[in-house]
Amino acid sequence: MAWGALAFALGVWLLQQAAVLPAPTFLLVVGSLGLLLALQQRYRWLIMIGCLLLGLGWAGGFAHWRLSDALPTEWEGRDIEVVGVVADLPQRFERGVRFNFWVEQAAGPVPKRIALSWYRQFDAEIEEEGDEEAAPDALPPPRAGERWRFLVRLKRPHGNLNPHGFDYEGWLLERGIRATGYVRKSALTGRLAQEAGGISGAIHSLRESIRLRMLRALPDQPYAGVLVALAIGDQQAIAPELWRLFAATGITHLMSISGLHVTMIGGLLALLVGWGWRRSARLPLLWPAQKAAAVAGLLGAAAYALLAGFGIPAQRTLFMLAIVVAAMISGRALTAAQVLGTALVVVLVMDPWAVLAAGFWLSFAAVALLFGIASGRVRRHWALEWLRAQWAITLGLIPALLALFQQFSLVSPLANALAIPLVSLLVTPLVLLGSLPGFVWMLDIAHALLHGLMVFLIWLAALPGALWQQHAPPPWTVPLAVIGALWLLLPRGFPARWLGAVLFLPLLFIVPERPGVGELHLTVLDVGQGQAIHVQTATHDLLYDTGPELGGTDAGARHVLPYLRAVGVQQLDALVISHADRDHAGGMASVLAGLQVKDVVGSIPQSRRCEDGASWAWDDVKFQFLHPAAVDYERKRSTNAMSCVLLIETSHGRVLIPGDIEGAAEAALLARHADALQADILIAPHHGGRKTATPEFVAAVTPREVIFPVGYRNRFGHPVPAVAERFAANGARLHRTDQSGAIRVRLREGMVDIVHERQYRTHYWHMH
Repeated sequence: MAWGALAFALGVWLLQQAAVLPAPTFLLVVGSLGLLLALQQRYRWLIMIGCLLLGLGWAGGFAHWRLSDALPTEWEGRDIEVVGVVADLPQRFERGVRFNFWVEQAAGPVPKRIALSWYRQFDAEIEEEGDEEAAPDALPPPRAGERWRFLVRLKRPHGNLNPHGFDYEGWLLERGIRATGYVRKSALTGRLAQEAGGISGAIHSLRESIRLRMLRALPDQPYAGVLVALAIGDQQAIAPELWRLFAATGITHLMSISGLHVTMIGGLLALLVGWGWRRSARLPLLWPAQKAAAVAGLLGAAAYALLAGFGIPAQRTLFMLAIVVAAMISGRALTAAQVLGTALVVVLVMDPWAVLAAGFWLSFAAVALLFGIASGRVRRHWALEWLRAQWAITLGLIPALLALFQQFSLVSPLANALAIPLVSLLVTPLVLLGSLPGFVWMLDIAHALLHGLMVFLIWLAALPGALWQQHAPPPWTVPLAVIGALWLLLPRGFPARWLGAVLFLPLLFIVPERPGVGELHLTVLDVGQGQAIHVQTATHDLLYDTGPELGGTDAGARHVLPYLRAVGVQQLDALVISHADRDHAGGMASVLAGLQVKDVVGSIPQSRRCEDGASWAWDDVKFQFLHPAAVDYERKRSTNAMSCVLLIETSHGRVLIPGDIEGAAEAALLARHADALQADILIAPHHGGRKTATPEFVAAVTPREVIFPVGYRNRFGHPVPAVAERFAANGARLHRTDQSGAIRVRLREGMVDIVHERQYRTHYWHMH
């Protein structure tokens, strides 16, 4: 059963790697053949092949069904009236609120599940007290479980796609969200019912009321969001800086609903019911106390998992508990591998996209490691067992953590030694009791305990070398390191266990390829409507712009820093901020806070000026600023006109990065450098806006390749068709980040190589 479950999971995973979804007829044949092979009992290897094919067929059929619920392209950007229910927990941000919406009625072909943003300020008094009479003309904020009518504008799922970056489109598909958009100002907008009805609506409404009650009971407390996350699984309630602390100390799994918490709640309820059942004279005669306690514990665990949002760790634990309880009631004995394998299959049957989630792999891997070290061992002192478990989980998860996040915590055993018992046995029960009406005072005790833990964690995170961070390892090194970890965890006395450590070396020390001397790597990151460009020579790294602000966060934190760390950049030799506009400088603070930067250059007050004539060379690659002129700093100029224009010259080709200059600045640039502007690669000025790329400028540059850093369906209409046509008419090939994702350029050996991330890392759901 266990090997069959792994083969089924492999089939599901292989389907999710497909660039094109196989035809339904093919999947039906594959699934049917897989079922026949899996049911035969003679050959185990045929059973495994059958399970693999069954996984392929099931995941493919599920994908066709979900993708069929799509927003037609011609309906993007239209005003559409929808009626439905606010699902999950709405999340506030600076300019409004975001929420998922389950559509019940629509004046058009709208998917059943959509994600909406409502850009408006809500009356604070209404939000806190629910007193709508306090502001009769204002609309109340949407809350989970309510039915509303909106006028919306939608677009098909689309996300930024960068090397080693988060796949937002895949994440939306897994959650069944098939369109995103925003609420339009309209007289149609209004709440139709506070209680939408149905079990799902009731659960969401209950979660919302618990969140409000807890936040009111803990005003201005620094860790109130953590307690909310422990109670109802609202991970958005935890501030980003706290997530970074939890990652640095290796306790991220504890600060959301983990399998340990679900097991603890189920076990506590089972103990209470078992104790009460045995005190009765008649109940044990009707049904054994052990079985009654097991069922009660399972029901309690299920209730907690549903309240917490039913994430993958909670699913895995609940299914495992259900399998164990079913075996107990039926009198069957199951091995740990059978329990874990069955839970694996059930999770993937319900959600084939779970294999895309980091929590899926980490959750099942951690439990498998615990089962593995517990089997066949002589029981020793509990402290030794605890240390062995911590060692196994820490070592065994290193390959996955480096592959997924490029980091792991070296102090996690110490952090978990205190955090696991404190959070699971004290803080979480107090939080759940404190979420009940009349018991909110318990939240103060829970917060005080958590505050003490946070003091310890902050101290741990500040220790030198607490967090190992490195480049993204080559894919082939990950399974090799997994084998090494399992080899090191073999029982004492097994010969040559030290060879396991050798298998870790490629994972840790094979670094990403850098350009040779005289060569250049340039990556135009996909940051939406903004710009961020990484320029790399043999031994130096430059970042030109940092992308836009993104409502509560910025492209520097969300896209630029993860990319730079993954490709092995530990410091920047230069950060160029072309000008002060937020779509170019919005991520600057995050980059400066997250990475060592030797020199900041730009046309902003916080930097050294970029002036015409300034030049330098790295590794036989020449860099030169062509604009603005020194005199421009003494005159009143628009921020766009003051953009730093950077020319990069190698023996294999030239790159021109002009920032957001427009017609007047282009004319000034031509007057000074008309003979020096020719470039093979041009980053389109001002994203291809209508005031850019005059015929004279295009003729002077004569680019072979033009790259437009633009956002999908951006409100400016960039690139303007006339500008794009002007470049194309001059013989240039056009590239757009909204269509191609990040665009990687390699200048080497007299060649210009260009790779689009959406072609390199394409999946069947991209732009579907």
